[in-house]
Amino acid sequence: MDNFAQTDILLESGTNELEIMEFTMAGEVFGINVAKVREIMKFSPVKPMQNAHFAIEGIFKPREDVITVIDLAKYLGLGDSEYRERDIFMITEFNSQVIGFHVHSVVGIDRISWGDIKKPDTIIYGGSEGVATGIAEFEGRLITILDFEKIVAEISPQTGIQLSDLDRLGPRVRSDLPILIAEDSMLLSRMIIESLHKAGYMNTIKTDNGQEAYDFLEEAKNEGAIGTHVACVISDIEMPRMDGHHLTKLIKDDPVLRSLPVILFSSLINEEMKIKGREVGADAQISKPEIASLVELVDALTSPDRHLES
Repeated sequence: MDNFAQTDILLESGTNELEIMEFTMAGEVFGINVAKVREIMKFSPVKPMQNAHFAIEGIFKPREDVITVIDLAKYLGLGDSEYRERDIFMITEFNSQVIGFHVHSVVGIDRISWGDIKKPDTIIYGGSEGVATGIAEFEGRLITILDFEKIVAEISPQTGIQLSDLDRLGPRVRSDLPILIAEDSMLLSRMIIESLHKAGYMNTIKTDNGQEAYDFLEEAKNEGAIGTHVACVISDIEMPRMDGHHLTKLIKDDPVLRSLPVILFSSLINEEMKIKGREVGADAQISKPEIASLVELVDALTSPDRHLES
């Protein structure tokens, strides 16, 4: 069906906006960041996989790639579609993986502000670590934005952050440098913090989105000693209220804050998104779940003689 050239959907850097693809399952409306969508395809039969997770429908090979298909309605405990032959495969790419998601229909694409996306109530889809990362209201419709990274990590844990990856870094020295983290996923923020602590960075400050991180920085700036409060910022890109690109732009446009190193740690990092990150001034960009490489970047960017190309 439709192909999505990533360069066509990149919005102006730092505007705190995103484009959401609306899709439905069992009559409910959901959303995914268009930046994750490679193409949409008509439903086609797949080859089942033995001993696979219950939500893995199977594999298929539309062209040169073999793609795993996840039945998203089954994963969420929703009903089947009435006309299965009309269903849709959303082919996504994030965390350097290509995965198909079987959904019931695709409604269209909306351009909205991250400020209009609210953190869901903790009772929605599994509590504080559920799979609803945000709720957006658009033209009277409530759209549930799903945490696709968490869904994939739960189905295939080996694709997520692995603390054991830090072992290759060898012996570490304890550091009290304050590291500010902006990450809306409870699961991922916990994993990032555990990884930093294992790597010796014991002084971590956790915020749920770019707005909270920027408020913390403004408060630290007003106290007149930003360096004692934050040595490095690690930020996701996709977050309610304020995204990582807008946070980075605000930091780099501020004469007091601009010297702070900012690392964008996101499932969206690819060559096209790196262009956007460079435009807003990110010091480094790395794709999840490369946690050991993230620690190496923190090491380099917080060293006294740091110099690193993003």
